[in-house]
Amino acid sequence: MSSRLCDGPRGRRVVIELVRDLLPEEMRRGLFELAYRADVAAGAAVTRLTFRRVGDDGGQTPSVPSPEQLADAIRALGPLRPDGEELVESVRQSVDTARYWQAADGDDLVAADPVVTSALADVGAGLARRPDAAWWQRDRSIEQWAVEFDPDGDGAPFDPAPGGVQRWRERTEAGESRARIDRPADPTAGWSGDWWSHPWGAPHTTGVLSSGLPAGIPYVEDGFGWTRAVAIPVRGAGRTYEIHGAADWAHLCRTYPLDVTNSRRHDWYRVTGRGGRWLLPDWSRVADDWDAVHLSGWGYLTAATREIVVDAEYSSVIGGWGPDETYWLTGKVREIDEPRVHWDAEERGDPWRRVDGDGLSRRPAR
Repeated sequence: MSSRLCDGPRGRRVVIELVRDLLPEEMRRGLFELAYRADVAAGAAVTRLTFRRVGDDGGQTPSVPSPEQLADAIRALGPLRPDGEELVESVRQSVDTARYWQAADGDDLVAADPVVTSALADVGAGLARRPDAAWWQRDRSIEQWAVEFDPDGDGAPFDPAPGGVQRWRERTEAGESRARIDRPADPTAGWSGDWWSHPWGAPHTTGVLSSGLPAGIPYVEDGFGWTRAVAIPVRGAGRTYEIHGAADWAHLCRTYPLDVTNSRRHDWYRVTGRGGRWLLPDWSRVADDWDAVHLSGWGYLTAATREIVVDAEYSSVIGGWGPDETYWLTGKVREIDEPRVHWDAEERGDPWRRVDGDGLSRRPAR
């Protein structure tokens, strides 16, 4: 691994979620205050509720640690040793808080301070070597699952969508043309539109976690709080391009460049603070050489939600993907003759449980 977990915003968020409950109470409050102030400074409208005990004069200003003080408190925790559920939940929180249509939230901004980042990297250095994090580094696994949320009965027929990337190219070009006419060149202008970078319309699948739960169920960017899902067993064939870090994504953009500056500049400026020109891989051309593209868990944690420099003129962003997600570009993926599996959760963020044929949830899974 040429990159470190805390090189990317999503990896840093995993570590700060694990750190949060381990800090002394005063420093936990300090982290909250730092994140709140970072949110406000970034222009977010944040509603803050405070409670005061009878007899308090209400005149005290909340204590705010410096980044250096927070970093010292983090390092004092020593190497992190979360249990399996804590690690899975921290990844879920990281994926759930990824956003591209507005600035990063306060916790991400605090974690991005170089002093804090260094401390997070120190205490989180061993996480990637854990057996239950082995899936972060794996290539596309043979066993794959497509996921349908809030299914009607047993779900819809699985569509390999062999022409999906061509339709994506047509829609993307049309969106660029409209944006060139309709949207201002000022990246700070209050516009939003297409921010994702996957080949929308192509089928996508994921591998499974150690619990047997497909990664595509708990780990969804910009989700809608679904609590029911059906997992569809599929198999694919052909050549798979592996993205294990920012360099792999940048190579795709250089090899198959598609300028999307007009349609992405406003959203991606809010994510990265960069006002230059932007590229995506032209998925219709990628499909000439590759049948599928897989973003590993490690690639997601170290490279999503950040500027990826392509060359002296262009950069790019990985947005809308999930960890361990594969997009199939040429239709070489099919549902196999094995049962579909239903999963449910009580509420958003709760453990997912496999539902047996009698409709009863049998066991929680993370």
